[in-house]
Amino acid sequence: MFPIQPLQSFEQLKLLADPRRLAILRQLMVGPASLTMLGKVLGEHPAWVRHHLKKLEAAGLVVLVETRVQSGVVEKFYRARAGGFLVQELILPENPARPVIIFSGSHDLAVELLADQLSDYLDIRTLPVGSLDGLVTLRQNLCHLSGAHLLDPGGEYNLPFIRHFFPDRAMQVVTLAHREQGLMTTAGNPKAIHSLADLGRADVTLINRNPGSGTRLWLDRQLQGQGIPTESIPGYGNAVSTHTECARLVQAGKADVAHGLRAAAHRFGLDFIPLFHERYDIVFSQERSSLLAPLLDTIQTRAFRRGVEALTGYETMHTGEQIPL
Repeated sequence: MFPIQPLQSFEQLKLLADPRRLAILRQLMVGPASLTMLGKVLGEHPAWVRHHLKKLEAAGLVVLVETRVQSGVVEKFYRARAGGFLVQELILPENPARPVIIFSGSHDLAVELLADQLSDYLDIRTLPVGSLDGLVTLRQNLCHLSGAHLLDPGGEYNLPFIRHFFPDRAMQVVTLAHREQGLMTTAGNPKAIHSLADLGRADVTLINRNPGSGTRLWLDRQLQGQGIPTESIPGYGNAVSTHTECARLVQAGKADVAHGLRAAAHRFGLDFIPLFHERYDIVFSQERSSLLAPLLDTIQTRAFRRGVEALTGYETMHTGEQIPL
């Protein structure tokens, strides 16, 4: 069984932009073939095939697997290095004075604050896809760092998931903050919502978080544990990707309640029913440490911690601490 291999460089992408080289590579994914065999299939002279094949070999896309001597003629057989190739490459602005950093993971207001404070030195662009998908994106090298608040069934945050996704990489985990989550309701709480049990009421409409987010995963576990079927919750299938959007929709009267951060509820003037505190970590590979040095230094500053605490519902006692894997 041949694995799928991601393309690792723009040079490989440029080579495969040529349909002739792509055709050769596709034939060699089927099985080993010689120059003569490829020439017959593609209707081209072996010398033409050899020219393009050598470029594919130099780029690490094909490999020589066998040499045969038949009737005094040497035949070389090549095959593709993988059973398929996945195109995944970040295309970013090139600005040495202000490098672009891609953050992908769980939405967090402290991350937004961090991006604002670093805007003169780093261009941080965020992709709020949730904790699980953020780690997947990091694994695929489609971002520079991720943020997660995934609670393991054993009661441990993030580390079991990171060990699972990155068994072969040296990773670093740094606590950004501890934060409070709960139920956000319309100001004055007119529906008298007091606990998760109220989500099953026919007169209460929920706005949910996206699947794969740590908030959604926590909520689903709690609902299952309390025997509240999700199909009985009005609005359960309506999901958005940020705490901010949840709070905005509740404020706008599009829903009665959402599960999210106290800081988001505070920002939109909503009532808040506290449920739990959690640890939020940022995750990145050790080889990115130099690139992320300004970010890591800023996390340690008093100014950043004061700003995080002012968001409401955040604690910074352990901010900046590195957690060993």
